[in-house]
Amino acid sequence: MTGKERDRRIKDLGTLKALAHPLRMNLLRALTIRRVATASQLAEQVDEAVSLVSYHLRKLAEHGLIEEAEAQSADGRERWWQPASDGVSIRDEDFRDAPEKAAAHTAASRLFADQRADMYRRWLDERSHWAPDWNRVASSTESNMRLTADELAELNQELLALLRRYDEHGRAAADAGDTEGRESVAVHTYAFPFRA
Repeated sequence: MTGKERDRRIKDLGTLKALAHPLRMNLLRALTIRRVATASQLAEQVDEAVSLVSYHLRKLAEHGLIEEAEAQSADGRERWWQPASDGVSIRDEDFRDAPEKAAAHTAASRLFADQRADMYRRWLDERSHWAPDWNRVASSTESNMRLTADELAELNQELLALLRRYDEHGRAAADAGDTEGRESVAVHTYAFPFRA
């Protein structure tokens, strides 16, 4: 664990809107994976101009989503950034009290779902270029259960705890120099009620 706040809960509309920008969300995701980076490094990763990336990084920082990091090189002109927390949490209950807030929450949720679907589609398009070991273990599943709201809450908590355990293990191993065969891995879960 890094000692940072875990899953900072976003409750205000301004921060939600700041995050719900496609490039900003991609930058936060890239920075979360890298842990620390400059605007130049991130611009190369997201294929955008450094000046545009710098602008959006400052917007994320204004809302406390990222923060300046300790310099990683002797070049004093470089500004280093890091996530301000280990993840963010956005809950429906915090955006239900006004139509504008509910609409912004829905729009943000759709953006996040679209970006996650794009990540998975990219994997599908590129999987023939990955080693057989990765193809063997990558998965896509759908489970349809009959649960109460309380049971779904418990399931979500257990899944999140398991994901955190693996995240902490992977980060600790990488910090100790065990990087052989390690890749960034996305795990997307959606748990929602539906009527057939």
